[in-house]
Amino acid sequence: MNIVDTSGLGLRTRRGWVYRDVDLTAASGELVAVTGPPGSGRTSLLLTLAGRFPHSHGELRRRGPAALGQVAGVHEPDPTLTVAEHITERLLLLGPVPRRRRRLVPVAAVRARRAYRRDAYAAAVAGAGLTDAPLDPDRYGRDLTPVERQVLGLVLASLGGPSLIVADDVDAGADRPEREWMWGALERLADQGYAVVASARAVEPGVAATVHRIGDPAAPAPALPAEPAPDRPAEVPA
Repeated sequence: MNIVDTSGLGLRTRRGWVYRDVDLTAASGELVAVTGPPGSGRTSLLLTLAGRFPHSHGELRRRGPAALGQVAGVHEPDPTLTVAEHITERLLLLGPVPRRRRRLVPVAAVRARRAYRRDAYAAAVAGAGLTDAPLDPDRYGRDLTPVERQVLGLVLASLGGPSLIVADDVDAGADRPEREWMWGALERLADQGYAVVASARAVEPGVAATVHRIGDPAAPAPALPAEPAPDRPAEVPA
């Protein structure tokens, strides 16, 4: 079942196109990677898919709620809270899953929200399938590495039992082993039934992801020849 489906999606501002002509689908249980160079509109596209940003052209159809993982400058850890405090706070805000929604929310999210009083951190990490995550529950948000911020974002996103999880720049600031682990974590989230859309500069080899590339630069237009300077009138001696 498709969770996100776009046709000719685009965003144009006074300064020009942010992204354009995006035809993208993400089904339940599928990992989609949006790649492209810096400035290609990856972040804006992800925010649009999650319902947090407008679009000016094309169509967007989304089934079910969406949750944001780490998006720099938009959705980031609180520097004054520990990892465990982030999780406890999110669970308290979410509250119990309403009975009418329990069939629509992944079992892992329901269990995590029921267990928060006992051990919120362990329940949340296990529910996201990230028990091997490089994450210290007592570490403050201000001290998290780029990879740790991404992991915390994914755990928090999964707690609400969304249909779609989006995460931005998942390979930023990571070395190769960290990138490989991160893509593996995203694959595990998709295996739980989430539609996962993540942006990156590139995808690690062997990752089971549908890759959608945007923002490839067009060939530069040839430079126009310089116009000759206009003839200046001869000076008349005084």
